[in-house]
Amino acid sequence: MNFITSLLGHLNYTTIFFLMLLESTVIPVPSELVVSPAAYHAAGGNLNIWLIILFATIGADCGATINYLAGYYLGRPIIYRFANSKWGKMCLLNQEKVEKSERYFDEHGMVATITGRLVIGVRHLISIPAGLAKMNYWRFLLFTTIGAGIWNIILAALGWWMHSFVPESQLDAKIEEYGDYIKYAILIMVAVAICVVLWRNIAKGWRKNSEKE
Repeated sequence: MNFITSLLGHLNYTTIFFLMLLESTVIPVPSELVVSPAAYHAAGGNLNIWLIILFATIGADCGATINYLAGYYLGRPIIYRFANSKWGKMCLLNQEKVEKSERYFDEHGMVATITGRLVIGVRHLISIPAGLAKMNYWRFLLFTTIGAGIWNIILAALGWWMHSFVPESQLDAKIEEYGDYIKYAILIMVAVAICVVLWRNIAKGWRKNSEKE
């Protein structure tokens, strides 16, 4: 973990990519402490905010792909065995968390790879059930990019905004404070998005039934 802490203290496009790749696998790297501080420094002219979002999203895609391939080729028994192992526990992972991500995927279908990227406790694991379900990879990658991109834009906007009134020494504490509000707002957005998708599916079913009649 000292290695990760060192990378968090030296953010550039390469470390942003690498840390976000780790965050999208099973390594406990908080994305809030990667993208938001990087955007904070971008507001001070040290980095480009659009490149931050780009490299963070590409990193998330690569990490998610690793999880997807693990689910696709290794299967549920091996995934569960790893989650319950010493190495899994070191990654703050357990079978319950994997099962939670599977339930989320089963309940929301392929759109879960978008909305799941915005849900705490599901975001970094949602790729595993997509692989277990043998979801088409290119569709998976598209949905993951959309979800990760939205999340990174939100985190980058937070960091950029904080640059105007938060001293750097207080940055991490303020990110955690405001991050909680963002998480609740995102949960509401996800719930609304799911309701919209469900309503459209229901309406489509009604139209098909009426056409048959």
